[in-house]
Amino acid sequence: MKIRYSTESDSTAIEGIHTSAFGRHQGEEIVELVKDLLEDETAKPLLSLVAETDGKLVGHILFTVARIQPEDQEVSIRILAPLGVLSDFQCQGVGGMLIREGLKELEESGVDLVFVLGHPDYYPKFGFQTASLLGFQAPYPVPSEHADAWMVQELNAGVIGSVKGKVQCSKVLNQPQHWRD
Repeated sequence: MKIRYSTESDSTAIEGIHTSAFGRHQGEEIVELVKDLLEDETAKPLLSLVAETDGKLVGHILFTVARIQPEDQEVSIRILAPLGVLSDFQCQGVGGMLIREGLKELEESGVDLVFVLGHPDYYPKFGFQTASLLGFQAPYPVPSEHADAWMVQELNAGVIGSVKGKVQCSKVLNQPQHWRD
């Protein structure tokens, strides 16, 4: 398994990954989100990685820039959205490899915090913690029954506790439909 930066020529395979991972209806929504994020100037700098095995792309992860309000806080943050793995390759560690490599790349580039709205049984395996308990609000209210799905990972020790506020993401991701359950 090889993790590498995605290229424009990977776009069709990336669409197939998210359609397979999320099903036809939700997959189409995720495909549109990915296309729009890759073109959104307010989402940059971004990190788009793919997992490849035997010349076939089997997973994709995207991290886009965000900021915290009030904006007088000096902190570099990203949002992980989305992560997809072909259904035939799920539960084989592909998603974990993409997350770990992405976090490593972001840490090396000086990013302080990474946020995700995701499954609360999955992301804590990679060091994510419930963000609301640490003083970070999502761009839109997360229903209370899913409050633990809004999570943060600290890449630079000491940042959590020294900053807090409401996370604001790129124009494309800053839409209420992306923040429902």
